[in-house]
Amino acid sequence: MHSMRSDDVKTGIDKAPQRSLLRADGLTDEDMKKPFIGIANSWNTVVPGHIHLNKLVDALVEGIEEAGGKAFVFGVPAVCDGIAMGHEGMRYSLVSRETISDCCEIMCQAHRFDGWVGVSNCDKVTPGMLMAGGRMNIPMMMLTGGAMEVGRNGDDSLDLQSVFEAIGLYNTGKVSEDYVRTIECAACPGQGSCSGLFTANTMACLTETLGLSLTGCATCLAVDERKVLIAKETGRRIVQLVKDGVKSRDIVSMESIRNAIRVDMSIGGSTNTALHIPAIARDFGYRITLDLFDEISRTVPHITSLRPGGPFSIRDLDEAGGIPAVLNRIRPVLEDAPTVNGRSIFEIADSAKVLNEEVLRPLDRPFHQQGGIAVLKGNLAPKGSVIKQAAVSEKMMKFTGTARVFDSEADAIKAISSGDIVSGNVVVIRYVGPKGAPGMPEMLSPTSMIVGMGLGESVALITDGRFSGATRGGAIGHISPEAYEKGPIAAIKDGDIIDIDIPARSLSVRISDDEMAERLKNVTVKETEAVGVLKRYRELVTNGAEGAYLD
Repeated sequence: MHSMRSDDVKTGIDKAPQRSLLRADGLTDEDMKKPFIGIANSWNTVVPGHIHLNKLVDALVEGIEEAGGKAFVFGVPAVCDGIAMGHEGMRYSLVSRETISDCCEIMCQAHRFDGWVGVSNCDKVTPGMLMAGGRMNIPMMMLTGGAMEVGRNGDDSLDLQSVFEAIGLYNTGKVSEDYVRTIECAACPGQGSCSGLFTANTMACLTETLGLSLTGCATCLAVDERKVLIAKETGRRIVQLVKDGVKSRDIVSMESIRNAIRVDMSIGGSTNTALHIPAIARDFGYRITLDLFDEISRTVPHITSLRPGGPFSIRDLDEAGGIPAVLNRIRPVLEDAPTVNGRSIFEIADSAKVLNEEVLRPLDRPFHQQGGIAVLKGNLAPKGSVIKQAAVSEKMMKFTGTARVFDSEADAIKAISSGDIVSGNVVVIRYVGPKGAPGMPEMLSPTSMIVGMGLGESVALITDGRFSGATRGGAIGHISPEAYEKGPIAAIKDGDIIDIDIPARSLSVRISDDEMAERLKNVTVKETEAVGVLKRYRELVTNGAEGAYLD
């Protein structure tokens, strides 16, 4: 076998001190000969998507040791975007992506692991681990923890989005507090990531498409016993990759990144992928722009309709054949690429079967002719902005409205819940971008409230912040440059007329270039205090169009 990175800590007389410490961990002479495999375990008892991960890690360790490797487990943080939503805590969610990435890099590099597995589930953890994988270029695999079961209230299917929208219904007097409580108690039945195609599950699907998790891993539910078998097989597989010298950059190429965007478009994934894919690509040595998302969006139809935009859940997608079945459907637009399974994308696509013709429609009978995400540009977003067009009603595809401007999410929520926002308004929430907030919080509370209050087809929302994967309706995020950088969104005033044209990919305000320049000259940037990690983040972060990457 070729020399291993772990020889740096275990081979030769001069490594006696390192070996001595490893012996304190319980290692034997026999263990010293094995490949050292790190496991980044994002288990905690805070995030429902992560409460079961120790069980998967146990199976993973078993697989590694059966295959002749030595497993080392270390912890990394994970933020629950739902619990962090709508208050100060949301400023820390996107920031955590970089922290998670750094944790993986620090532990794997300091201890010279020969390969590693990221055990992940929720929104920032999967992309954070993938970024570290690109940066280190040693053998790696991902094990994503799986989705939660759908909640039930009578015949109604529920998920986290249902609870946010119930508050909107309550605010308009349509339902009682008891109803909200009923939904609250039923929507999230237990372990796993939220059950729709929100960011966590979108990223799991894209990880499998990138070739870095086992076939079937993405859509296998958290409660499914198959997940434990997938964990064990992942352990065996990572040892094989180390023995064969297959590194992360041998798997992920420009082809696999384009395939990930194609799958994203075909399933209608979260707009957060427009932040994560460019950042992941960058750590793998490629440059991706929003223009590529838009180009692919025009060529790949939307062939399934999952929550938040449609009726189906991850369980439905899994039962229809999962990601292999999606690859089978969109095979004509894919490029071949390797995977950690030892089978190529084409081989996986060709051997897959679509098990439900309605959940996964053929290309000639899609839910929408275009992919899930559209990129809008114009005098309001010179560098671009994103919308999940698959979750927008026909009525909102072209919309003109009157600006109602808020310099914080809290002010906007107050106005929406008090009935101050009416049909024909465009709610503008600014100074919530990567630098402005700082941390680019998600605006799920305001968008859900708008939908819950029955304004989903008559009120739009635009922001330099971002959205939850659970957002639906005329919600446009990632407006770049952001207000804090004196982007055009900083110049909007109450009463300005804003034109949104999704088919034409345009977002503009009806003022002349001269007036825009004049207004921007007189803008006083709103300063939000930032200390600690947020202060460092503000100093280093690029804008949303660049993937909010730290430079």
